[in-house]
Amino acid sequence: MAVPAGPSGSQPVTSTSGGSRPVTSDDPRDASFGELVKQLSSDTSTLIRQEMALARAELKEQGKKAGVGAGMFGAAGLLGLGAFGALTACLIALLATALDHTWLAALIVAIVYAAIAGVLALQGKNKIKDATPPAPQTVETVKEDVEWAKTRR
Repeated sequence: MAVPAGPSGSQPVTSTSGGSRPVTSDDPRDASFGELVKQLSSDTSTLIRQEMALARAELKEQGKKAGVGAGMFGAAGLLGLGAFGALTACLIALLATALDHTWLAALIVAIVYAAIAGVLALQGKNKIKDATPPAPQTVETVKEDVEWAKTRR
């Protein structure tokens, strides 16, 4: 009576377990619980490493774009500050002509600017409070992976 070679033999064990399809030792149904846990651990760590690498790549790309945009905002702010100074000088000179007092003209312009700054600061505070931090696409992918794993039980 010939005994088929097992997992340590050169040929896979085949059997028919009620169905017409042969089952080989490569079939996960034939693996032991320990082997399945080992495979799950290996697959999970591989998935996590790949997701982390993807997240790093996405954040790096977003960082480059944000850096260029920040530089442009900086240049625009510097030029805008110069234009704002020139406009302020113009307004003070205009009011000084009408009032005959340069100090009073400068005080009026400063009060108007302070009121505008206060309103903008309050509106900006409310907008920041309402904002939510943007999430990289990888976070969504990880959430999908978790949901998929829950449905596979």
